Amino acid sequence: MTVKEASTHSLGPHAPGSSVAGGTAVGSLALGRAAHELDLKRGELDLAVQLGHIRTTPGASGGPPRIDRQEVDRLRRSEGFPDALRERVRTVGTVEGARLISISPARFTRLARTGHLVPIRFYLNRYRAVVWLYLAEELSEFALAHPALLSGRTPPALRRMLDMGEDRRSRNWRGRRLGLLLRRTEDPWERAAAIASVLDPLAVAEVVPDPYERSHLRVLRPELVPGRPESQAGREMVERLLLADHPDEILWHRVSLAQALREARELRPAPRPAAKTAPEFMGEAVPRRPRLMPARRSPYGRGLLRRLRIRKAAGSVG
Repeated sequence: MTVKEASTHSLGPHAPGSSVAGGTAVGSLALGRAAHELDLKRGELDLAVQLGHIRTTPGASGGPPRIDRQEVDRLRRSEGFPDALRERVRTVGTVEGARLISISPARFTRLARTGHLVPIRFYLNRYRAVVWLYLAEELSEFALAHPALLSGRTPPALRRMLDMGEDRRSRNWRGRRLGLLLRRTEDPWERAAAIASVLDPLAVAEVVPDPYERSHLRVLRPELVPGRPESQAGREMVERLLLADHPDEILWHRVSLAQALREARELRPAPRPAAKTAPEFMGEAVPRRPRLMPARRSPYGRGLLRRLRIRKAAGSVG
């Protein structure tokens, strides 16, 4: 990966886009309101927050993050507002990106597949094909730094990768997205949950054998992409893009998850249900079967019936 490699696991929790510790919602704006005042679309604002261009403060009582009024004022006073901020989060697809750096779409795709251009987002078009999006700012920087890759024959090493079917777009997107998530939190359990989100359940179970810890990670699991396609086929395709699929990538995330889990356990254990004295089944108390009382015999039972039979027999004889 050659573009913005800082957005990987090595990113620290104090990067510019992280939530301000101890912040409050006083004098702050909801994200929708902040986007309006910053003349951004909501998706552009979300991306600006992810990339660290806009600082957020935690929402009250665990609610959505907010943006401090002073942060909004700072951005509005910045040079070139709002065009400069909007340009920093402008995304382009393959055709527009190729035009931006003056190469063919085919060469652009080759550079992306070999990991030289790292996607920032993706979506499925109406044909359920994956459309990768790239930061226009990063493409311009890449073109200035690597002019030799923009013309002439493809280097032999890259050609061999392409002949073997190499395509690092989804892998690099996952690494970048995970790096941005890790940068936004200091909590080791949240960091472990973010790493677990790119591993399939079986791999997570092998690294995290305790079911209560796995349950806690599921609760804290972040959303890697906003929303999901309505169709089952679309959802399945997106799920495949979210999970690590290369052996080296899977191993890297497994090791990272094990390390994050050790740090989380040292801080505090995962929540566990309180102990109960009643027997349990599937987490609920099993109702006890009521005891049946034995039938009580009448103290007059058999003796009374015998005397009635004797009297009846005597009367019939007379």
